[in-house]
Amino acid sequence: MAEPKEFLRISDLHAWYGESHILHGVNLTVNEGEVVTLLGRNGAGRTTTIKSILGLVGRRTGQITINGTESVNMAPHQIAKLGIGYCPEERGIFASLTCEENLMLPPVIAEGGMGLDEIYEMFPNLAERKNSPGTRLSGGEQQMLAVGRILRTGARFLLLDEISEGLAPVIVQALARMIRSLKAKGYTIIMVEQNFRFAAPLADRFYVMEHGQIVEGFTSAELPNKMSMLSEYLGV
Repeated sequence: MAEPKEFLRISDLHAWYGESHILHGVNLTVNEGEVVTLLGRNGAGRTTTIKSILGLVGRRTGQITINGTESVNMAPHQIAKLGIGYCPEERGIFASLTCEENLMLPPVIAEGGMGLDEIYEMFPNLAERKNSPGTRLSGGEQQMLAVGRILRTGARFLLLDEISEGLAPVIVQALARMIRSLKAKGYTIIMVEQNFRFAAPLADRFYVMEHGQIVEGFTSAELPNKMSMLSEYLGV
C-alpha cells in the first residue's frame, strides 16, 4: 500500500479570542482522504481548533500547513481558496432565500464541485423543498442544506462542526451515509462531534481534547481498547 499523504499538519498552535487564551500548543495531523474526529467536552477547544485552521479567531501562533501551504499568516478568504469548506454549528442559512438560492450562494473555489443534481440525489429532502424559504426548513433539512452548500464550491477538505446535534435519527443516518460517500470520493474531513455513536463508525482516527490541548490520539482499530479512557474524558 502507498504511504498515506499528509494533508494537514498543525504544530504548536495557540489561539486567542481577545485576551482569552483558548488553545495551548495543539499538535495534530490529518492524511488525505481521512475522516478525523475531535472528541472532548464542551469548552475543550475543538471548535476553536477548526476555526483556527480557517483563521477565524482573534489571534493564532504556531504552524498550520494545508496541502503543503503554510497558512498561519494568510487571511480567511485566502485560506478558503485552498479548497476548504466549513459547516459551522449555527448553520448560517439565509432565511429570506429559498433552499436552492442558499445552495447557489457560495462562490466556487475549485473545480470538481458537485452539481445541484448530485446534491439533490444525496439529499432528496432538499430537492422536494428547493423553493421553500430557508426558515421553513426543518432543523435536519437546514443541516443538509448547510453541508450541501459547501459541496457545490469544489472544497475537498471539509470542517464539520456538530452536524448531528439535536437531529432526528433518520436525519443522522442520512448524514452518516453522506460522510461515507464523501470518504469514498476521497474527501478529507475533520468532524467535531459530541455524538460519539455517530462519529465512532465513521472516523479513521480520533483526537481527544481537553483544556485546549490534544491529550490522546488513536486509530479506529484502537478504539475498543480506549473506551475506559474515553469514559473518563467524555463520560461515554
